[in-house]
Amino acid sequence: MIRVVDYGVGNIQAFMTMFKRLGLPAERAQTPADLSGATRLILPGVGAFDHAMQLLNDSGMRFELERLVLQQQVPVLGVCVGMQMLASGSDEGELPGLNWVPGRVRAFSTAAASASLPMPHMGWNDLKPNGKSRLFQQGFEETPRFYFLHSFYFDAADKTHVAATANYGLEFDAVVSHGHIHGVQCHPEKSHHWGAQLLKNFAEL
Repeated sequence: MIRVVDYGVGNIQAFMTMFKRLGLPAERAQTPADLSGATRLILPGVGAFDHAMQLLNDSGMRFELERLVLQQQVPVLGVCVGMQMLASGSDEGELPGLNWVPGRVRAFSTAAASASLPMPHMGWNDLKPNGKSRLFQQGFEETPRFYFLHSFYFDAADKTHVAATANYGLEFDAVVSHGHIHGVQCHPEKSHHWGAQLLKNFAEL
């Protein structure tokens, strides 16, 4: 059963609608008990890094999430700020991240190549998979386009964990895959057939 972690932020209903359309069983999880029996986990997120981390810490679900992901090796997909939370920390805030994928979240505004561009990076952009992740195992024979909405980006410490990049002034790490732990900066739940295919591939890992 896919569990979408509902800790107070994120497009929960959009994910539920997408999974229903795909014919995949999914339920929202708002308590540690709700996570029981999860075979796949979605960690969504929107807004500021510290706010999202604090809400997750306060939800009571973090310990159970870490048990499922780190001990039981349940596949997880972090989305947008949910991806950024996989890092050790963010230049946007002061709280530590989950540190499930080594890396740091950085601001486009501090990079010379992107500092003069409108913020946030909002709208459709090409995603460039590199063949390193099973998230793109099928249905991505052409260059996919995904919807983005962010001002900060994941900078993976180990570039072998980068599964796809995108460009906004600079080429940034748009998808990471570290074993069974995955993160996407784009919004698959808003990205029509490309997003549906990615979520289907994740469900079938």
